[in-house]
Parts: sequence; C-alpha cells; structure tokens
Amino acid sequence: MKIDAVPYFIERNFILIAVAMSAVALAYPPSFTWVKPHIPLGLGIIMFGMGLTLEFGDFVAILRKWPLVGLGMILQYAIMPVLAVSISYALGLPSDIAIGMIVVGACPGGTASNVIAYLAKANVPLSVTMTLASTCLAPILTPAIIYLLLERQIEIDFWSMVTSVFWIVVFPLIDGLILRRFFRRWLEPFLRWFPSLSIVVIALLIACIIGLNQKTLLGLPILALFAVVLHNTLGLAAGYGLARALRCTKRDARTLAIEVGMQNSGLGVALAVKHFGVATALPGALFSLWHNISGVALARRWRIRND
Repeated sequence: MKIDAVPYFIERNFILIAVAMSAVALAYPPSFTWVKPHIPLGLGIIMFGMGLTLEFGDFVAILRKWPLVGLGMILQYAIMPVLAVSISYALGLPSDIAIGMIVVGACPGGTASNVIAYLAKANVPLSVTMTLASTCLAPILTPAIIYLLLERQIEIDFWSMVTSVFWIVVFPLIDGLILRRFFRRWLEPFLRWFPSLSIVVIALLIACIIGLNQKTLLGLPILALFAVVLHNTLGLAAGYGLARALRCTKRDARTLAIEVGMQNSGLGVALAVKHFGVATALPGALFSLWHNISGVALARRWRIRND
C-alpha cells in the first residue's frame, strides 16, 4: 500500500478499526485504559486538526444563523430530557436506571459531537458553536431540569466547566485556524492526514471507554442498554426530523441531529455518582460507549452520501 493511500484506507475502514480496538479492550482492558488521562489531549488534537481545515469566515457565517443556534439549544434541552422520562416510563426501568437516564438527558452536547460532525461533513462551525452554547448554559439548565424532573438539587462548577471547554475545544481550534491562515501553503500537504488522525483518536477513546467499563458491559444490562440505544436513536432522529420540518438544509439538519443525540455523558456519569449513587451512573457509562459507535456509523453513512 502506498503511503498516500493510508488515509483513504483508514477512512473507509473506520467502523472495522473501532470494532477491532474495542474487542481487544473488552478482552484485555489495560491495553487501552492507559488512554484515560490523555482523553482531553486527544480531543484537543482533534479540535486542532479541525481548526486547520476551517476558516475564520466559516464562523462569521454562523453569526447570520443565530436563530439556528437558538433552535439547537431548545431541541437539546427539551428533547433529550423528555425522551429520558418517556423511555423510562414506557420500559418500566428500575429507579436507579431511570434517574441515570434523566441525568444524561439533562446534560449539554458532548465534545465528541464536533468530531462526528467533522467526519460526517456536516456544519462543523455550527456544531462547535452549539456545543459551546449548550455547555455555557449547562450550569443553569442542567440542575434546573434535574430539579424539575427529580426534585433533587445539584451543583455544577460553572468556571470549571468553562475552563475545560476552553482548553479542550476553543484553544486548539483557534490555534489551528491561525496556523492555517498564516502558513496554509506549508501545511497543505499534511491536511489530508488529519481526518485519519481523528479516526484513530476516536477509535482509541471508544476502546478506552469500553476497557474502563468492561465489568459493566460483561454484566449485559440488556434493558439499560436498550433504553440508552433508544434514547440516542430517537434523539438523533428527532433532531434531524424537526430541523428538516423547519426547513433547515440537510447539512444543518445533520448537525442538529448530532448535537441533540450526542450528550456530554462524562458529565452525566460524574453528576450521577456525586448526587445519586454509583448505580445511577450505568446509563451514562453505556451512553458514552453507544453514542460514539452510533455517531461513527452515522458519520460514515452521511460521508459516503456526500462523496
């Protein structure tokens, strides 16, 4: 295989690579759990790569679509909590699992959604803007939604969350944008490799999540897994369907679907453990695994259609 064909091979075999790494992680967790301390760095590398493929003008264009960002926030904080309650009631979930579902549903969009939007050839600047907006609103809306649905007060450290998002998303993204603007001619030969790098990093993160949750996954919590899959699938479908019903373009509708359907499940796990108990963290752990797998599969499908 020629060196220039490697990126194409990696992109075509995205799912196969992720599944192979995940299988190894399930059989022998230490092979990938070492990635855990480096997850923020991995996400930062991906955001830097995305910055290299974008222009400042892309984000200026988003300013003219501010109603679309507002729509995304409404869908994000309305659809997922309602779905969590509805699914929990319909399936008769145990109280711990139902609480975990609601906590995840009340969380903002996850950083991984930006990566999936990039790989799916969706509107990346819109995705990044929506993630930042939903995260900044999270310290207010997430506790409010949880209190409304569960009548339990929780606290979220606003500045800690904003600082984390800045270093993981904003800082590397801006660095990439600046480098592309001033050194585009020198960087051009390397840009082709960044989608492949994103794929490998995402596969590593998925495998790490599987390794960290091996015992939970081998316990086969079928009902909880089914609830999480249904939650994510309906969130993706509702985000896309409502966006199209409101006459959004397919590209923007795909972005809204990804933002609505993919949650910051890491935050959900942390909140569940801190405020409700370890057992309630199961939906968040399962969501961390599943929404990456479904996001990767959806990105590949949409990418092929675009190509």
